[in-house]
Amino acid sequence: MKDQSNLTHWTERADMAAAFRWTARLNMHEAVANHFSLAVNEDGSRFLINPAGRHFARITASSLIEIDAHDPATMDRPDAPDPTAWGLHGSLHRACPQARCAMHVHSIHATVLASLQDSRLPAIDQNTAMFHNRVVVDDHYGGMAFADEAARCVRLLADPKITTLIMGNHGVLVIGRTVAETFNRLYYFERAAETYIRALQTGRPLRHLPEDIAEKTAREWEAYPGFAQDHLREIKALLDAEGADYAT
Repeated sequence: MKDQSNLTHWTERADMAAAFRWTARLNMHEAVANHFSLAVNEDGSRFLINPAGRHFARITASSLIEIDAHDPATMDRPDAPDPTAWGLHGSLHRACPQARCAMHVHSIHATVLASLQDSRLPAIDQNTAMFHNRVVVDDHYGGMAFADEAARCVRLLADPKITTLIMGNHGVLVIGRTVAETFNRLYYFERAAETYIRALQTGRPLRHLPEDIAEKTAREWEAYPGFAQDHLREIKALLDAEGADYAT
């Protein structure tokens, strides 16, 4: 086990590890691929991220590495992150200080949506309305998220109102202020994408929410008291009841 005596941000590390574990539990992961990050200093340039080659189901609080988005020697470290994790999250934390936490996955329904000619997510129910006017679609996939491609993607998140990037032909990236908020958003985006995909499969006309109601519902989600925090707290309680070692 890694020596924990010099590790900081322990609560945040445990929250991150729980989010990794539950993402694996829900089969929203890609085994040792995909990545979550969390800024730990004021300007967001230092952040926690999962180590390269570690399965989501085995992430622990102490296994997360802390790196500096402005340090060009990061990839020379013996514990360097995955190159695409460094590309995407390093670019994000350099350019978007509002993105304190970021979670990128290739979950099934989000990726199906990202593979459609039209990858927009319409507001057709309460969950899809959570993302109304808060999503941007990248229609110009240019390969894996190494430095240049990652920087191009991140520029799409410049508007502070945008919380979700549908990465065309790739997957989804969600951002937020905390681990709880970001994971809750990731979870509900996958649920919303599934609802939309299943609705399309019926072949019947969709019932779209009016613009004013969709925007009102999105704002109500944003103001819903304690919802994301309760979600993560209960996930941790379930893991703790099973004796999971995520917080080690």
